[in-house]
Amino acid sequence: MPRIRIRNEWLEQHLFRVRALVVGLIALLLFMVVMGRLVYLQIVNYSHFVTLSEGNRLHAEPVTPPRGLIFDRNGVPLAENRPSYELDVVTEQVPDLKATLDALGKVVELRPGDLKRFNVLLKSKHPFQPLPLRTELTDEEIGRFASQRQDFPGVDIKATLSRFYPQGELTAHVVGYVGLVNPDELQHLDPEQYISTSEVGKIGVEYAYEKQLHGSVGVRQMEVTAEGRPVNKGPYTPPVPGSDLYLSIDVKLQAVAEHALGDNNGAVVAIDPNTGEILALVSKPEYDPNLFIGGIENEEYELLQKDPSQPLFNRALRGQYPPGSTIKPFLGLAALNYNVVNPFANLMCPGYFYLPSNPNPYRDWRKGGHGETNLTKAIAESCDVYFYTVSLKLGIDRVHEFLTGFGLGQPPGVDLGGALPGLIPSPEWKRRATRQPWYQGDTVNIGIGQGYMLATPLQLAEATAALSVHGQRFAPHVLHSVGDPLSGVISDTTPQALPSVVVNTPGAWDLIIKAMTQVVSYGTAVRISYGAKYTIAGKTGTAQVHAKRLGVFGEEDQSGVPKELRDHALFIAFAPAQQPRIAVAVLVEHGGGGGAVAAPVARQVMDAYLLNQGIEAPPKP
Repeated sequence: MPRIRIRNEWLEQHLFRVRALVVGLIALLLFMVVMGRLVYLQIVNYSHFVTLSEGNRLHAEPVTPPRGLIFDRNGVPLAENRPSYELDVVTEQVPDLKATLDALGKVVELRPGDLKRFNVLLKSKHPFQPLPLRTELTDEEIGRFASQRQDFPGVDIKATLSRFYPQGELTAHVVGYVGLVNPDELQHLDPEQYISTSEVGKIGVEYAYEKQLHGSVGVRQMEVTAEGRPVNKGPYTPPVPGSDLYLSIDVKLQAVAEHALGDNNGAVVAIDPNTGEILALVSKPEYDPNLFIGGIENEEYELLQKDPSQPLFNRALRGQYPPGSTIKPFLGLAALNYNVVNPFANLMCPGYFYLPSNPNPYRDWRKGGHGETNLTKAIAESCDVYFYTVSLKLGIDRVHEFLTGFGLGQPPGVDLGGALPGLIPSPEWKRRATRQPWYQGDTVNIGIGQGYMLATPLQLAEATAALSVHGQRFAPHVLHSVGDPLSGVISDTTPQALPSVVVNTPGAWDLIIKAMTQVVSYGTAVRISYGAKYTIAGKTGTAQVHAKRLGVFGEEDQSGVPKELRDHALFIAFAPAQQPRIAVAVLVEHGGGGGAVAAPVARQVMDAYLLNQGIEAPPKP
């Protein structure tokens, strides 16, 4: 007989109550956890999470500021911004990117450089960020794309500003140009300021004053979906335009200097001795900086680089040449400072000079010599033998000390990047560079600005300016004033004084300047004195190019010598001689004699500046 289990209702009710209590406690615990979390989110960290929420909802889109304009000292535009159109692509809205790019290439011209830049930008883009595919669209390209716009979802044309250089080649070596930002440059730029900037200054003023020209980026707030798609516009902070720069360059004077060089390659630098302002800086041949806007193609750039005339090479700042006889006034001044010569005593110049230890003569440029010669005549007629003697009496240490005081052989303080320092050699330098000792013959060559000595046209102009005002020096600069595009206020810059050159011999400055005026009145540059309405102080020079010489070079006419073997022609000058307003240095590559070729260039520049004579700046489209 089976056992009958009697039901225990009390026990069942007890178990039910226990289970209910446990479930209730668990539910209460979970509720308390949820409530605690809500308190933490809604009360304790309310401001933090509101900020995060707004960040997810609002997207900050940078707005590129308009780049500052560049003018010459008289307000002539040298760099401006022109309306332009670019083709932008939002890749998230493009069904097939490769097919779209292929199709676009049939509508607008897509160069290899455009595609290369687009692929670089693609790797670091933000969601739904428009990427520029092609800049500087032509009217025809805009029309063709507009007629087929419906076939290219995610692609659109945007109005923008692009750089333009109205003076073109004339001011290329001063103003420089902007180009596409490369990865190396991004490492040195403020990422917040350049997040939406595709171009940056590469050389010249565009590079040296990049910070002032760029301005400050603006911000446009956009309300976006969870996927990052923009739906509504939010608050807007406008960008601050870059500052407008007014250069010390006079574009009319620049045109005169460029025209005066003619078909020759070379450089002209003109400086105001009283401020250090650079009035003209020409390097020839030039190039068109507008080629670099939006990125220059590799083929075009290679053509410029391989051009034997080197149009990209800034001869005024980076051309290091033997200064030749233009160094003689400075050596004469050094000789007076250290009392190693009597300026009024004559020295016989037979046309050659011997060192006791060397049977080979050091020849004068004039075959028969200059006869009895004092310091004034030696400068006026550019007597080599006299300065062979002067350099030996001074010694290389005093030559080095004195010439570096004029800034020669020193890092240039000009506000343009890339300027080279030239070279005033010393025994220590020669030991480091060649592992050889210094010889007396090295000092003899220094006496006529040859041997190891090198200087740039800018340095020669700077040193000449200092000589003209009795040793007062200013840092050479091209920035004249800065304009605020918002307020319209223009603020002038202050000249930066440099340590002066001190000469201890009374009357030394006046004696050298008088000798330099005689260079023009009857000496090696006499041909530029004809018809002059002001007194010119100058010095001719030639820089030997080849060791192989055909006949006698130096100051004599070299018109019968093949051009590639001719010396470089140099001339330094300032005017008016007693109250100088302009100092000029001219270099003509393979020009031959300085008096015949370089001096007339300087005369045209000085006439244009002092008498307002010369050609007008050519109009540019």
